Amino acid sequence: MDRKFTSILDELSTAPIRNREQFIEHRAEQAIAAIQNLRKLLRESFPEEAASDLDKRLINAIKTDDPEKFRRGLRAQKKGHND
Repeated sequence: MDRKFTSILDELSTAPIRNREQFIEHRAEQAIAAIQNLRKLLRESFPEEAASDLDKRLINAIKTDDPEKFRRGLRAQKKGHND
């Protein structure tokens, strides 16, 4: 008996998209919720000034499609924290 097994994730990712608008809306909701959670984590994990800087960098990185802007700020905070 030769059966091909696929993961649930594989099946979901290859499933036909019935309504593209609903798919986009759902992905946007997920992304927004993830960003809100990340911003909350930044506020809880860093001093107010550092969290504000990282928050601005995060938003700017999204706007400009350049994640390196956020990474640089995070590395700077990590470096400053270790000194």
